Amino acid sequence: MSDVVKHRLALHLSCSSLRQTALLATASLLLTLAAPSIADEGPITWQPALQIASGEAHVGPWRMNESDFRYVDDPTVALHQDGTAAVLWVDQAQQDVFFQAIDRNGEPQHDEPTNVSRSGDTFSWLPRLVIAGDDPDTLYVLWQEIIFSGGSHGGDILFARSQDGGMTFSEPLNLSRSREGAGKGRLTEQRWDNGSLDLAEGPDGTIWAAWTAYEGDLYISHSQDGGNTFAQPQPVARDDARPARAPSLAVDDEGRVHLAWSVGEDPAANIHYTLSDSSGAILAEPAVVATSRGHSDAPSLAVDANGTLHLAYAEAADGPGQPSRLYYTRADHGERFATPRPLVEEQSEDAAGHGYPSIAVAGSHVHLTWERFPDPRQRPRGLGIMHSWDSGETFSSPSIVPESVVDIGFNGNLQGLLTRKLAVNHNGDIAVVNSTFQPDEASHAWLIRGRYER
Repeated sequence: MSDVVKHRLALHLSCSSLRQTALLATASLLLTLAAPSIADEGPITWQPALQIASGEAHVGPWRMNESDFRYVDDPTVALHQDGTAAVLWVDQAQQDVFFQAIDRNGEPQHDEPTNVSRSGDTFSWLPRLVIAGDDPDTLYVLWQEIIFSGGSHGGDILFARSQDGGMTFSEPLNLSRSREGAGKGRLTEQRWDNGSLDLAEGPDGTIWAAWTAYEGDLYISHSQDGGNTFAQPQPVARDDARPARAPSLAVDDEGRVHLAWSVGEDPAANIHYTLSDSSGAILAEPAVVATSRGHSDAPSLAVDANGTLHLAYAEAADGPGQPSRLYYTRADHGERFATPRPLVEEQSEDAAGHGYPSIAVAGSHVHLTWERFPDPRQRPRGLGIMHSWDSGETFSSPSIVPESVVDIGFNGNLQGLLTRKLAVNHNGDIAVVNSTFQPDEASHAWLIRGRYER
């Protein structure tokens, strides 16, 4: 493919790191999934995939908020303890974020999806969702709004909450109010992922939000009044030459805030990490988790009830955009991270196909999903998954999330692959979301449930 064609595709799809090949597929078949039978994966029983949204699959030229984009995309999920899945997605035709709660039997809990962002004049992308720890009817949502404020790139970070289980949401708050292109995770001048942001809640109810900007800064802010107001964003890292990207947050039972991220403009980027107390005061200055010659990217953090911090990320030995493998490490309470280890043997057929992981924990169980790249030159197809039943000591063999692969087409997330597609609860429920895209045919957002006996 010529550089001119690559550049045009990148512009059409807002220059996501893998977007240059998003329109290669020319399929004209209707979307089909594997046969909807229940599958078993060791102790996990999977249910058939449930369609939560559908739309066209049209991507016109990039013309800022006047772009003709008509597709559904960007799902994310959180789980209630009763198994109800709280799901967000984006309808690009309406340029808004939508919410629906779906019970364990697959029944929607609201007559119609709730419009969270309510900003049809500007695109809303790649949300994050948290269920409040002390009130299952309280939901927190963070997303990237493509507001152009006169800077080099458009983007701000918006927040809204619901106190009635998602029936209604508060008026969105703009947390960034920036001209730097907030929410963009830059790899190079021409390649970035939108959705470079994260959201978490502490045990005392403090809400934490982190995001990066195209210009290179990493910011963090917090709310101590349930999301009514947020503190002035504080810079955690600033380096125009090596811009921060892909932040991941986790808060432990003591209220300590763990934050990991990668950097762009560096073919040998490493994962960085810092620790703050419940007030935001730095307890551990930013430092590299581990040094390697490869490009380490897209960290995902989770902390368990024992205070053990679990970290997964992808590393491409030959630099960004090249085949990558998943790495995993953990840090016991107050200790350093162990030496990261690959989760798939280098000789495996799957070794070249892992990227953009999501990690989640419940008790001693660690669950991990990722984007599958059967061909690293093209967009991902389907999601991989593996599990640890012993706090990360060992992991199961990698497998494919049932019904996450379509016959023709690819995973969505056309505006960026920095997502959170996995949620678990302490009752053995697993929820995975994915979007699928067939150019000029159909786009879908899916919820796939699993359950294991504790």
